[in-house]
Amino acid sequence: MSWSQAVPISLDKTKVNQPEDKASEPPPSVDTGLHYDRYLREVIDFLEKDQHFREKLHNTDMEDIKMGKLAKELDFVSHHVRTQLDELKRQEVSRLRTLIKAKQDIEGGNDMAVDHQALLKQFEYLNHMNPHTFEVEDLDRLIKSATNDLENYDKERHEEFKKYEMTKDHERREHLKSLDDEGRKKEEEHYEEMKKKHADHPKVNHPGSQNQFKEVWEEADGLDPEDFDPKTFFKLHDSNGDGFFDEQELEALFTKELEKIYDPTNEEDDMVEMEEERLRMREHVMNEVDTNKDRLVSLEEFLIATKKKEFLEPDSWETLEQNQAYTDEEMREFEEHLAQQEEDLSQKASDLQKQRDELERQQEQLNSQKVELQQVQIEGNGQHYLP
Repeated sequence: MSWSQAVPISLDKTKVNQPEDKASEPPPSVDTGLHYDRYLREVIDFLEKDQHFREKLHNTDMEDIKMGKLAKELDFVSHHVRTQLDELKRQEVSRLRTLIKAKQDIEGGNDMAVDHQALLKQFEYLNHMNPHTFEVEDLDRLIKSATNDLENYDKERHEEFKKYEMTKDHERREHLKSLDDEGRKKEEEHYEEMKKKHADHPKVNHPGSQNQFKEVWEEADGLDPEDFDPKTFFKLHDSNGDGFFDEQELEALFTKELEKIYDPTNEEDDMVEMEEERLRMREHVMNEVDTNKDRLVSLEEFLIATKKKEFLEPDSWETLEQNQAYTDEEMREFEEHLAQQEEDLSQKASDLQKQRDELERQQEQLNSQKVELQQVQIEGNGQHYLP
């Protein structure tokens, strides 16, 4: 087990059971997508340098980590590491306060009420009441926040993709409205042709099935499919050799399947959709294989899964073109929201134009008054010089 499992993410999983020369060269970190990603990774790096903490981590159950029992071990971390963690926290608090101040200035400048609760929510992963030292509560909060945020991260990615698809479809339909009958007919025919071309691809193996892994074994590894061995396969594709498949290592296994469906040189293939398909595949395998839900697949979990019927005789895999990302009701609500946004923008534009017209009127009035004042001065000067 590594510290990264405590949060549970695929970062620098220090090899606690491997030789020292390898342990000193951890694999590159992967951005988690969290807004406090850099802070999280730096805390992990420092804690894994402490021998006591590393030993406790190795012997701590995953559920105990999530419950906060590991956080209490911070009291036994070396003074040098604690000092570095204190400085990290001070820098992070300063960074957040700068961002919050900037947001307050922007929103305040627009005469909008500032939601202080929403701003403070950004501090949930650390104790902002004590901005100077890194304490047990900070580590406990960091573990719980990262666990919760990462569990919702994929959901947010799905929502972003849904919005992307609805926007694309909305723009296509709006474009059709701008065309004449002949142009609309040609555009519709082209659209249907692209859909048909995209759907015309080789059979996609069920992600995480024997057939799918055998294809990787043969085409990527150059090995005889008849000699397929799950344990050897796992070790071949555990790229950082830590004894686990993390999310990135799993996603790499689906590249061959995705290449059957998507080609960046084809007009009909959307690379944003390809990444959503990759995410769907990874989620499916994780749901089936990751029994302790730590977002990592151990060798033991993997070998157990290879004995299941779903691995040997899987159902067919339905790709994205067979699963619309949104419902008709969601599309209706989305377009209503867009219409409201357009109406609001139009109203703001109208208000700004009125303000501009009023400013121009006032400027003209000032210019007129200035001319009148100058005329009066000229006339006064003329009378002053009369005999």
